[in-house]
Amino acid sequence: MRVELKKENIGKGHLILINPDNMLKHETIDLVSFDNEFIDIKLEKKANERLHLALEEIEAKQQIVPVSGYRTLKEQIDIYASSLKENGEDFTKKFVALPNASEHQTGLAIDLALNEGYIDFICPSFPYHGICQEFRNIAPKFGFIERYKDEKKSITKISKEEWHFRYVSYPHSQIITNMNFCLEEYVDYLKQFTYPNKSLKYDGYEIFYIPYNKEICCIELNRDFDISGNNIDGFILTIEKKNNE
Repeated sequence: MRVELKKENIGKGHLILINPDNMLKHETIDLVSFDNEFIDIKLEKKANERLHLALEEIEAKQQIVPVSGYRTLKEQIDIYASSLKENGEDFTKKFVALPNASEHQTGLAIDLALNEGYIDFICPSFPYHGICQEFRNIAPKFGFIERYKDEKKSITKISKEEWHFRYVSYPHSQIITNMNFCLEEYVDYLKQFTYPNKSLKYDGYEIFYIPYNKEICCIELNRDFDISGNNIDGFILTIEKKNNE
């Protein structure tokens, strides 16, 4: 199969890095509603499917509730402005992303809360024990990572958000978790595995970084694959190896 590597696709895919240095380039269009009685939540189609499966595995649909998924640019502008007014600049910079620097605008991020009555929609409770920790433990198996950890805030520029999970797809989610990377570190780490000469191998997958180059506009693939932009300078190719390889 012939795969075209177009510059405009660098900002699309499950592995795009969104932060103040790498702003959102494209609106998400493949959105579906999460089946939720509390609030209308939308997620990117694959992220939505995998989140449902994760919650079903630990029988948590009544105990864990989504409180924030996809946001439009206008919604992110309003949330940022409201937080500035109500909570001040220091709090807002720690916990609320700038418009177009928010993962929520991708449809790939979900904020989850323990369903225990009152829920703070900016900083929901999602503790490191009980059913919430059960979800945290299985999340990588379903393609999710805990995105903002305390020890990584010097890199992510966001304080710890134990409620915020980001869909990056498997096996990337498991590798990131195993190596205790944040997404910024992982995207940078992959740059040593340049297609086609060197790959990162994990659990039956091969992963390559493909820098964008106007001279190399397409590649030929004959195996199951997924390709995502990194929202910076190239693409991440994930190939599922056949059983006899």
